Amino acid sequence: MIAQVQPLLMTAPEYLAWEPEQPYRHEYIEGQVSAMAGGTLPHNYITLNVYSLLRSHLRGTGCRAAVSDARVRVSEKGPYFYPDIVVSCDERDRRARDCLSYPKLIVEVLSPSTAGFDRGDKFRFYRQISTLEEYVLIDAEKVGIDCYRKTSAGKWELTAYPEAAPVLELSSLDFSCPLALVYEEVELMESADDVGEKGES
Repeated sequence: MIAQVQPLLMTAPEYLAWEPEQPYRHEYIEGQVSAMAGGTLPHNYITLNVYSLLRSHLRGTGCRAAVSDARVRVSEKGPYFYPDIVVSCDERDRRARDCLSYPKLIVEVLSPSTAGFDRGDKFRFYRQISTLEEYVLIDAEKVGIDCYRKTSAGKWELTAYPEAAPVLELSSLDFSCPLALVYEEVELMESADDVGEKGES
């Protein structure tokens, strides 16, 4: 999602009490509250494609996928984010009402104005969540997905698609799908038909 400028300043408890009464969603980072604005249509279509694929795959597993209205808490003091897609398999999150605290997978669909933050500081914050196993960044302007996986040693390794393969694999959920399904019916600067060609090169 796209964060607007002109952040407000408040404590985490103040933010949690204030934010539900607002007409728009807000993220909270180190005392600053920033309103969230809508993304592009390709951003929206990609998010819905991935959510639909994951929801079908996770049915009956005890894991749940949620889209951008689901708030994720890094700690009680924040930050608080609204990722495009989040999956939790933790029983404690099944009883949650305000935010998810134990995600297993987080997906962000990149916007030009926030791509640097999503790759940098936001990922640094997300890495503080002990249950997180994969962090996925999806390009909304051309075919390209970066998947960061936490190894058994606690290190994060990058797999880039379609360079690695024309099929996206999410080991945390035992899930895979062709990249073409992620970009199905999405008009990009680079055609989704190029996915197969890149995978073969």
